[in-house]
Amino acid sequence: MAGNSGGVDSTYGGELGPAPAPPPPRRRGLTIRLRMTIAYGLAVFLTGAVLIYTAYTLFRWRLGHPNQNVAEPAGCPPAPRTPGYQAQVKYCNSIKDQQILSQIDTPLIIVLLISAVVALLIGYFLAGRFLRPINQITRTARRVANRPDRALHARIDMDGPQDDELVNLAQTFDGMLDRLDHAFEGQRRFVGNASHELRTPLAINRTLLEVTLMDPEASEQTRQLCRTLLSTNERSERMIEGLLLLAKADNEPTNREDIDLAEVAYRSVTQCEMEAAERHVAIRTSLQSANVSGDGILIERIAMNLIQNALRHNIGAGGWVDVLSYDRSHDLPGHGLLVVANTGPEVPPYAVETLFEPFKRGSQSAGAAAARDPKDKGVGLGLSIVRSVVRAHGGRVAAEPRPGGGLIVRVWLPVRV
Repeated sequence: MAGNSGGVDSTYGGELGPAPAPPPPRRRGLTIRLRMTIAYGLAVFLTGAVLIYTAYTLFRWRLGHPNQNVAEPAGCPPAPRTPGYQAQVKYCNSIKDQQILSQIDTPLIIVLLISAVVALLIGYFLAGRFLRPINQITRTARRVANRPDRALHARIDMDGPQDDELVNLAQTFDGMLDRLDHAFEGQRRFVGNASHELRTPLAINRTLLEVTLMDPEASEQTRQLCRTLLSTNERSERMIEGLLLLAKADNEPTNREDIDLAEVAYRSVTQCEMEAAERHVAIRTSLQSANVSGDGILIERIAMNLIQNALRHNIGAGGWVDVLSYDRSHDLPGHGLLVVANTGPEVPPYAVETLFEPFKRGSQSAGAAAARDPKDKGVGLGLSIVRSVVRAHGGRVAAEPRPGGGLIVRVWLPVRV
């Protein structure tokens, strides 16, 4: 919109933008290409110099001692003025030359073999020196690939000349890790902030619906509508809580303590007994005391989610859920093992890994998904939270279909990290 610009200071924008941040100083030195060229060039030069010097020394010694260790052939030297004298002299000289060359060949071959062995050792040593930065890059990449939730903050921080090829590769890799780290951190902050912001209006909705239900003048139709909305609101609240927990579970726990896996599993089983009775599913336990290191609340969430998932994806009456814990502290590395197995619909082997994805559900019947169980209060985040919490604790989780239907889930948690 046009207006009077006479009283506006036009210098607010400035004439020059902010000065760019100076690049970090680079150490002066030779690049990896020059160092490899010089090193291997020197190795070839020294090996050739040794061979040439050895040959030169042997020939020089032989020139000073032409007849030493040389036997006269039979009939040599020939008598002067005999028929074929010149031919006899040439024959005798050729025999002597062959003897001299045979004496020189042996030490030259020995020196050549020794030089080849030394050259191989020098090349092996130089290759190890030059490949050491690549090994460092490989170790960092493998650590990030194996544990992206914990090792994403790792950096190579390689120092060297500005034009060094390996330094440029390491800095490019560090830049990629910086972007991935910022992306993961931004995603976690977004999920956490969004979850916090969404909890407030859901809590207000729940309060208003509960107040309406307590109103004696409310009609039965209104009450039924409020109950339906309360059930929907409760499901949304559980989903928000799951998202918030999933965002927190990606971070490594800071308050680690020794946790008895059997005690955690027993508490979780006790809390799920009422739901198991409603679904007519038996919970069977075989709990062996196993101390693991981690956050007690998060580890209890692992057991609770696994048991609830096993109950909600079961066959109903006649079904069962087995909860077992084992002490594997004497193994290398030491760990505690939690196993939850259940009866239920058949799960194709190719679909097992997808069950750990957020909002992913297993089919309720073989071949196609059945109608949603009204008793199912899950939101599809249970196994995703389990995997995130286990990874944050430095453990491992794996699932496999159970013969006859159902699932077997194993969780390995370290004794110490």
